[in-house]
Amino acid sequence: MPRSRLIPPAMPHAEAAVAAESQPLLERPEGRPAGVRQFLRDLGTPYVSNGVIGLIFSSSGPIAVTLAVGAAGGLTQGQLASWVFAILFSGGAATVFMSLLYRQPLGFAWSIPGTVLLGPSLQHLSFPEVVGAFFTSAVLILALGATGMARRIMAAVPMPLVMAMVAAVFLKFGTDIVASTQANPVVAVPMVAAFLVLTAVPALGRLVPPVLGTLVVGCLAVAASGQFALRDGGPILATPVFTLPEFTWAAQLELVVPLALTVLFVQNGQGVAVLRAAGHNPPVNVFAIVSGAFSLLNACCGAVSACVTGPTNALMTSSGSRQRQYTAAVVFGILAMVCALLAPTLTRLMLATPKEFILALGGIAMLRALQQAFVTAFATAFTLGSLVTFVVTISGLSLFNIHPAFWGLVTGYMVSRLLERADHAKSQRQDR
Repeated sequence: MPRSRLIPPAMPHAEAAVAAESQPLLERPEGRPAGVRQFLRDLGTPYVSNGVIGLIFSSSGPIAVTLAVGAAGGLTQGQLASWVFAILFSGGAATVFMSLLYRQPLGFAWSIPGTVLLGPSLQHLSFPEVVGAFFTSAVLILALGATGMARRIMAAVPMPLVMAMVAAVFLKFGTDIVASTQANPVVAVPMVAAFLVLTAVPALGRLVPPVLGTLVVGCLAVAASGQFALRDGGPILATPVFTLPEFTWAAQLELVVPLALTVLFVQNGQGVAVLRAAGHNPPVNVFAIVSGAFSLLNACCGAVSACVTGPTNALMTSSGSRQRQYTAAVVFGILAMVCALLAPTLTRLMLATPKEFILALGGIAMLRALQQAFVTAFATAFTLGSLVTFVVTISGLSLFNIHPAFWGLVTGYMVSRLLERADHAKSQRQDR
């Protein structure tokens, strides 16, 4: 891979902060939105493959996490189906709209860390109280985007620190490959071998994209080994259920701020960093506003906040021409909306495959993004701050119910400002 693919041209963070101040509140598209004809012209096999892989990734492990948290919290089958419908439909609709408007792969989904932090809360809060927190956090996210604060804060943080946070979050995907090959070699080893062969032989890789080939080989391995265990029964179509919210101080104080911070600076921060590393120019303020608006839609169906997703965007920018990668996001979004209607059936299909298949596929698809994150974080300046960010994030530190990635970024930034003054001064001189 050429070095330019690993280290994209990026403005110094001081310059980025000044640029953030001078930009209009709502970032305008750099060109005309893509119409149907343009989309069909730009569509190609690598982009369809990346969109499908993104959907498989989003609708497997993350859905399993959602179901596990909801079931442990005592949610009914109807409430769970409504939750899954909302997060898939809102993520798909936001992705299609934004990707066509900006002609960039702007993928939306839902907050997995936000879902996880709900687990303990559902043990002592009623579900209507949690839904009330969903509504309030959505309004807060929307307000922070509308005031422009989200963009100003993110522009002030050096990109290497953000990418160090991304590297720490994405590292688990890489280690999952090793764990899967050890736990289920019959499925995972052929997938790894297929990826290596298709990557090492460019002629084959052009014919069959490596990640698509990995998916096909994995499906064949699962079928041949008899590990596809589909359970009978259950509804086919999802039916949205409205849960009347209750606004209590206990739920608001416990959940609203952690949910909002997780969406804006952990989830959206990852997504922005991944997209910038791939050479795109994502609209940070519009991201926050759209996340808040679709979080309100999710809350109406009893679902967690919507957000920009780092892993899915990494999958959709993993190959192909930068100008055409938006088509992968549109494919992902359309399929997500279709699957939202079939949420119960989709969930049963994905959970019927061995978990090692999903872990290996997701890890292999994320390798390039993980590589880019490490190179950008530790290539030149702010390396100590990046290291602190990486270490704190991967440590699992959790305070006040807020995700470790947030504390990693805060701690890394404070250490960098204190001990890497020369790097900050150099960045400011470059701005002048």
